[in-house]
Amino acid sequence: MQFTNLTDLYFHFDLLAEAEADADTLFASSYIRGFIALIAAQTGDESQPLTAQMANEVTAQLARAKAELSPQDQVIVSNYWQSLIPSFNT
Repeated sequence: MQFTNLTDLYFHFDLLAEAEADADTLFASSYIRGFIALIAAQTGDESQPLTAQMANEVTAQLARAKAELSPQDQVIVSNYWQSLIPSFNT
């Protein structure tokens, strides 16, 4: 997966719902989208590129929020996030 900016990534998340992705993917993408949106709101707008700094901040926020999730959900979110990280300019 490659995305030019946040708008492209958000579009991808929206398409998952339209494509009736499995429940785990929908959960993980929605959960991660919330963290991305919070960080993006602090640093720019939806046309901003996906950066390594943004990925690092999302990773840190996900680690801090880990206790919110069951162990199974932690694995689902972590695996999905790992699949997205290469899309950020590292």
